Amino acid sequence: MPKLNLLQAVNDALRVEMRRDQDVVILGEDVGRFGGVFRATQGLFEEFGPNRVFDTPLAEGGIIGAAVGMALYGMRPVPEMQFADFIFPAFDQIVNEVAKYRYRSGGQYKVPMVIRTPYGGGIKGGHYHSQSPEALFIHTPGLKVVVPSNPYDAKGLLLSALRSDDPILFFEPKRIYRAASGEVPEGDYTVPLEKAAVVREGSHVTVVAWGAMVIEAALAVEQAAKQGVECELLDLRTLWPVDIETLHASVRKTGRMVVVHEAPRTCGFGAELLALVQERCVVHLEAPIRRVTGWDSPFPYSIENDYLPRAPRILEAVLETARFLP
Repeated sequence: MPKLNLLQAVNDALRVEMRRDQDVVILGEDVGRFGGVFRATQGLFEEFGPNRVFDTPLAEGGIIGAAVGMALYGMRPVPEMQFADFIFPAFDQIVNEVAKYRYRSGGQYKVPMVIRTPYGGGIKGGHYHSQSPEALFIHTPGLKVVVPSNPYDAKGLLLSALRSDDPILFFEPKRIYRAASGEVPEGDYTVPLEKAAVVREGSHVTVVAWGAMVIEAALAVEQAAKQGVECELLDLRTLWPVDIETLHASVRKTGRMVVVHEAPRTCGFGAELLALVQERCVVHLEAPIRRVTGWDSPFPYSIENDYLPRAPRILEAVLETARFLP
């Protein structure tokens, strides 16, 4: 079984599906001969040609608008936003057209598309290349939001997304594009959407994360175990619709929960998870739910490691939660 990094796994998934389904097309800024700014589409132009892998102007609203027309016509477009920060000019198209076509047509029309975009910090990109806007799209009915944390899931989740009839935002944690590697099966396989992964079982504290934060959380829970605190680490994978059953089962077992995400704290997805758990598990909770997040400020350039929820900050929250006494 070959060992791939997350970026190679994404590229492999696109290649597998484009060979399988002639209706899959890729469009975006520099995705053609150049292969994308991170090389996620490298080699696809050469194999599938300019009719299926093509560059667009730097006009994100136009990219998504064109993809909407393609999807309504029966194609399966995969538009790439070069950075998640650049998605905002396309926000109107995504929330008012992509997300609502099935509803407004009474189910007569569907918009099967996967909007791929690298998100998050860790590359010294500053405030225009490091944002985590997932909560904005989770807030929009009609969209699914998927975030892989490792190469195996990246390929399997992307293949599942490409075969879905629902519009999906596929956020790729660029910080670990090349840092995360692992065995990835050749050819075709899928990882189910809307199903969280139990990365590590434990009985003292439930730790919930996604994307690059799963790696930081894993480091923290390993350190916590050395101090006698056994954490259950959940990788949500699909943020929305969230796998509420797995989340609730874990919290009912541990009675304590810590949520980790690198987006700003206020109105981040962690707040919604906190509410969902509190509504269903309040009689099982033995400590306040903690959030370890980015700060409520623009993403900094020179001190991004202070902004990101790194393992030491997660460990502190885990230990305080584990040792809390009413």
